[in-house]
Amino acid sequence: MKLKNINLLNLALSFFIGIGGLSLAKAEEATAGLFVEPAITYELGDGSVNYPSPLSNSSGTVKGFGLGARLGFHLNEAFFVGLDARYAMPYFKDSSVNYSANSVATNWGPVIGMQMPNIGMRLWASYILGGEMNPEKSGSFDVKFLNATGYRIGAGFRIASLSLNIEYQQLKYGTSRLEQIGPFTGGTQFDNVNLNNNAWLASVSFPLAL
Repeated sequence: MKLKNINLLNLALSFFIGIGGLSLAKAEEATAGLFVEPAITYELGDGSVNYPSPLSNSSGTVKGFGLGARLGFHLNEAFFVGLDARYAMPYFKDSSVNYSANSVATNWGPVIGMQMPNIGMRLWASYILGGEMNPEKSGSFDVKFLNATGYRIGAGFRIASLSLNIEYQQLKYGTSRLEQIGPFTGGTQFDNVNLNNNAWLASVSFPLAL
């Protein structure tokens, strides 16, 4: 009986030593480094603005192409964290003031995600800390939306250095600047006039480990 217990103890110790050795080997194999991921995007979304009196609340659309880039750190190309920045040129339409114009939009914030190396699924989430959208003048009306905050979640399928992605984005622009309304100009700023923008984005990106 004692011999049997000793053999079981030796077997258990060998098992735990083996598991510990494998874990140590995995830790030693772990590679961390920089990554960069440029992207081409297309946005399709809707927006609403709570304009002050005598204007009424509005609804509209935001759609168009853009560019994106992520830069940060990866671990074994399985986990990544970094900065996600976007530049887009969407077409902005607004019902209340019959606004229809090209615009320039930017936003940025941290991103964290996981993926299967080389081939497979990817998941990520971004928290948007800042940004703005500046439509061109339309008729006698010109407005600029500032102080964007919100989030973006996405999923993709990666093959080597190519990834096909779909994302959902929810943004709130906390400040609006009326740069012109009718014959009046002056850049009046409103903290309580907000653009809420919800959009789907499709993109092709190119994740590269450095």
